[in-house]
Amino acid sequence: MNTVRRARTEDIPSILELLLQVDMVHHNGRPDLFKGNATKYNAEELGAIIENEKTPLFVCVDEENTVLAHMFCIVKQELNDSVMTDIKTLYIDDICVDEKARGLGVGRTMFLFLKGYAKEEGFYNITLNVWCCNPDAMKFYEAMGMEPQKIGMEMML
Repeated sequence: MNTVRRARTEDIPSILELLLQVDMVHHNGRPDLFKGNATKYNAEELGAIIENEKTPLFVCVDEENTVLAHMFCIVKQELNDSVMTDIKTLYIDDICVDEKARGLGVGRTMFLFLKGYAKEEGFYNITLNVWCCNPDAMKFYEAMGMEPQKIGMEMML
């Protein structure tokens, strides 16, 4: 049975491998923007993220404690903004299920865990950004009940 828990320092090598997979999905979809074969964070930065309560990082592990997926989150709350309300948002900054574990319900397990965590911690909503070049991810998020909140647009020159 798979378990979702907060990431630990000993998970960093596995998380780095997953970050490479994420980058390659984006590189394959938008090589004009993503260099490929790179990671968003290095080991030192991951250590700081793991220790920071404002950046909860979760992993899904199997019975042998092998990391199957990660989910980077950021706590966002603008207080006393002139236009926006004071809601507390849990932003999913990065999510990846190991390509060997895809289609086995790992992503669903992670997402349902995060939904429960967000409710327990008093968040108003969960948000994320998804690249249009990743239609499988878009379908997954919609299947989890997410709806578009805003749309980013570009004009190539």
